[in-house]
Amino acid sequence: MANIEEKIENLVKQKIEDLGYELYDVQYVKEGQNYILRIFIEKPNGSIDLNDCEKVNDGINDLLDEANYIKDQYFLEVSSTGVEKILRKDKHLKSNIGNEVQVNLFKQIEILEKKQKEIVGTLKDFDENKIILQIEDNSQISLEKKDISQIKTVFDWDSLN
Repeated sequence: MANIEEKIENLVKQKIEDLGYELYDVQYVKEGQNYILRIFIEKPNGSIDLNDCEKVNDGINDLLDEANYIKDQYFLEVSSTGVEKILRKDKHLKSNIGNEVQVNLFKQIEILEKKQKEIVGTLKDFDENKIILQIEDNSQISLEKKDISQIKTVFDWDSLN
C-alpha cells in the first residue's frame, strides 16, 4: 500500500500547496471491509477547520478520479494532523528532534526495571533502523524501528489550564 500512498502524495501535493496548505501525510488503509484514503494537511500559521478540509477535498477529488490509482471503492478523508501528530516518515522524525514523543511497541520490553509497551521520552536522534530517546532518568535508549507500531508527538494537555 505504501506505493499507492507515494503515488497519491506525488499526485496531490502540488494542488494542495496551490490551495495554501501543506501535505503532511497520505495513508491508504483497510478498516473492516472499507478502504480509506486519508490525506492529512496543515496550514502555515493556523489550525485546520472543516472548511479547509472541504476545500482540499474538492480540489483533489477530480485528480484522484482521473489518475484512478485505487481500483477498489474507497472513502476519502481529508483532515488535520491533530495536536498529537503521528510520525511515520523520516521528515516527521527530523522535525521533531528535541520534542517529547510517545513510542508504542509491538511487544513489551524492560526499561527502568518495568515492562513497558509504551515509552515517552525526548526524541534525540534516528537513522534508518532505530530511534534514540532520552527517558525520565535522563538515560538514552535505542529502539529498533521494526519493533515500533507507532510514534506520535505528545501534547501537554495541562498547558490548556
